[in-house]
Amino acid sequence: MFSLSPAIDRFSAFLTASHARACAFLLLLSLAAFLPGLTTLQPVDRDEPRFAQATKQMLETGDYVDIRFQGEARHKKPVGIYWLQAGAVKAGEALGVPQARTQIWLYRIPSLLGAIATVLLSYWALLAFLARRYALLGAALMAGAVLLGVEARIAKTDAVLAACAVASMGALARVWLDWTRSLAFVPGRRNWLVFWGATALGLLIKGPIVPMVWGLAILVLSLRERSFRWLKPLRFGPGILLCLIVVLPWFAAIMIKTGGHFFAESVGQDMLGKVAEGQEKHWGPPGLYLLFFFATYWPAAAFAAMAIPFAWMRRKEPQVAFLLAWIVPSWLVFEAVPTKLPHYVLPLYPAITALLLLALINGGIDRWRRGAVATACLVVIVPLALMIVLIGGNWRLDHAVPWLALPVFALMLIAGLSVVAAFRRLDLEGALWRCVIASLLLTFAVYPFAIESLRSLKISPRLADAARSVGCADPAVMTLGYREPSLVFLTGTDLAMAPTGAEAANFLNQPGCRIAFVEARFGDEFQKALAALPAKPRLVTTINGFNINGGKLLSIAVYAKTPG
Repeated sequence: MFSLSPAIDRFSAFLTASHARACAFLLLLSLAAFLPGLTTLQPVDRDEPRFAQATKQMLETGDYVDIRFQGEARHKKPVGIYWLQAGAVKAGEALGVPQARTQIWLYRIPSLLGAIATVLLSYWALLAFLARRYALLGAALMAGAVLLGVEARIAKTDAVLAACAVASMGALARVWLDWTRSLAFVPGRRNWLVFWGATALGLLIKGPIVPMVWGLAILVLSLRERSFRWLKPLRFGPGILLCLIVVLPWFAAIMIKTGGHFFAESVGQDMLGKVAEGQEKHWGPPGLYLLFFFATYWPAAAFAAMAIPFAWMRRKEPQVAFLLAWIVPSWLVFEAVPTKLPHYVLPLYPAITALLLLALINGGIDRWRRGAVATACLVVIVPLALMIVLIGGNWRLDHAVPWLALPVFALMLIAGLSVVAAFRRLDLEGALWRCVIASLLLTFAVYPFAIESLRSLKISPRLADAARSVGCADPAVMTLGYREPSLVFLTGTDLAMAPTGAEAANFLNQPGCRIAFVEARFGDEFQKALAALPAKPRLVTTINGFNINGGKLLSIAVYAKTPG
């Protein structure tokens, strides 16, 4: 098979001739990896539209301190991501984007920028451990990681949080490696500002997660050194003061506004609830993240698994010790917490990437180890399973085949097979660059074509379109049975939730333009209540689809009563 090694050598030499050139390439790669599907993917229930709707209500009310979903206080996360989303939507309105406040892609822009920043900051962080050539490859692998690609397209906290974590850990790595004389250069004078600036932003985005990651790493490394003196360049006094200046104004404002309820709910219910028991049906047993890993860190996960023996044998070396301190303590915490969500471990993936590349450079990935080639075949098996699920889902739900996706899936499988072939002939660097290509092809197959053709998943957008088709300028809308946050985001903050069919019928009997969505399981009850009323609404349409959260097929009738 044709070898890419000479081409990769020339390609890497060209891109790493300057940091600006490397960053420009990574920016273009990130856009290619993250933009497909950004504007076409429907609001993904339930977390994404909750964040977006809370931001929309900030814009509607002008209250940028309190966080609310309809009339309910949303005191789970700090305000940072809502402010970033509000800024993106405001910019969209200023640029004339039609109906900007219900365009979910505008709310996703902070996540897109956070994912791009994660890639670029991974390059910067990896430069503390690796030559430019391999730091570039590591950042490219991060751009290709499935989990980062998913978070780049969802309007919530985790892509921005990952960027904050990578920045803080990259700064911490420079201090540690300079202390152990493993760093070839002295950290810049502003290194401490990077560390504390990323920490401050991380506190506003998701509370204590970033300090937890670097705090556990610091504890492990300080125990190893039996000293905390190596932390002196981070200037903890001015750094903590910087964090207080950034975060205290909002924390004080929300405490005053809510009388302390924000902290009771965010810490007492949300954070401690995740520790005590699995929240919102997200419970999972210890070890689940290891299972998730082979899908969420695809396509490089198989090779990262092969680097484990290297990491164990070299665990006392300063570089490996730091990376293990970055990964292991936080990973164990996430595994111990009953609530399991795949994105929790995303801030640890750049360190796994660095370990993988250190193993590659130092001969720590053994192609001849028993099961190594079979493990490499996961590069093909994982996307093949996803392809089967998506094609089967298209056929099962919509009796359709995503024809446009099939050629791209085929190219992706060919690229995956070329990864295995390169690994078999010991072209490890070439195999990893082929992983990046395979990831891009999977992105192009899944987001613009395979997912987009799954019309049954787009229940809320189709209901919102049906409501607009009635022709009323500002209708009153009620839903019975179907209560997903995406419907609130797309139809309006005032969407009413009916507990019974009688209430939905009475709602339609009141003056003005009125629309009701009635799920089929409440149909008989609704029709009986409707029969007793003098005015009968018209049936606009019936929306059939699949609710991915409940895992159920739904049929929802749209009724309207217009004036005159």
